[in-house]
Amino acid sequence: MSEKSPKLRAALDGIPTYRPGKPAAAGGPAAFKLSSNENPYPPLPGVLESATRAAASFNRYPDMACTALMAELSERFDVPVEHLATGTGSVGIAQQLVQSTAGPGDEVMYAWRSFEAYPIVTQVAGATSVQVPLDEHEGHDLEAMAAAITDRTRLIFVCNPNNPTGTAIRRAELERFLDRVPADVLVVVDEAYREFIRDEQVPDGIELYRDRPNVCVLRTFSKAYGLAGLRVGFAVAHEPVAAALRKTAVPFGVSQLAQDAAVASLRSEDLLRERVEALVAERARVSAALTAQGWTVPDSQANFVWLRLGERTQDFAAACEKAGVIVRPYGDEGVRISIGEVEGNDLFLRAAEEFRAGL
Repeated sequence: MSEKSPKLRAALDGIPTYRPGKPAAAGGPAAFKLSSNENPYPPLPGVLESATRAAASFNRYPDMACTALMAELSERFDVPVEHLATGTGSVGIAQQLVQSTAGPGDEVMYAWRSFEAYPIVTQVAGATSVQVPLDEHEGHDLEAMAAAITDRTRLIFVCNPNNPTGTAIRRAELERFLDRVPADVLVVVDEAYREFIRDEQVPDGIELYRDRPNVCVLRTFSKAYGLAGLRVGFAVAHEPVAAALRKTAVPFGVSQLAQDAAVASLRSEDLLRERVEALVAERARVSAALTAQGWTVPDSQANFVWLRLGERTQDFAAACEKAGVIVRPYGDEGVRISIGEVEGNDLFLRAAEEFRAGL
């Protein structure tokens, strides 16, 4: 047998593996998973029933065009069907966007730290990452990002609110930034956490896209809608970009279960808003409690909060796990804590208070 291996693309060397939030260990002390920004509520009314009906025919391929979902999204957001594309969560569409715009010699820009899939999908395409450090308030430094644009820049990700810090960009500064971006550079406004925003000065990306052909907006059903396990997201973009996304999509990638569940979720938005309001209230409670304990907590507009802990990051995560809560550590930078059930949030707050007392 030959000892040689098949030749693989050199661009794949050194790609970091995407790290999902750590689950609670089976039989272990940890009872609450606050590491993946999941919605702690069960599916909205009608969603499980819709998915169950679809499961009866999963011997058949799903509707590759996602016809019913596209029609529902078109009506819900007042955009042409031709301006929509679906994919396996917003992260799947992010990968399609890079494939559609960038390759070897091209640059993809984003703030850092931000969503950890950005460097992965960039390197998979063979493009070069341009990472612009966050500002002192844990937000996007849009001035520095604008200054970093070159003639090789093909795509810019703007995560709003930013994952994992939760900070959001307000309208005036985002519009100033967009005005400085060349018309042939695609700006992707990633709004996976849009439903949790309560700052009225943070713009809706879909309103910005309407008269800007180089703006694409990402949304997902994984967070507020609670369909993380079904993998369905969508993009809103002008027709050339949306058409490119449909070309690069994995055929039949969005299951019929996911499509039907997403449609049912869109039709249950009254209850969705109630659940989101409850999570936003919990976010405010957790943030206030952490601040009272002496932590510096950025203003989060998402369903999580961020603590920059530096070299104490891993120790803090271990202390939380010992207390029965799994959080999401990022190297020696900090910890992201998803807002979950009240009991889990309370366990986390006690762990944080005890850790703080020991410093």
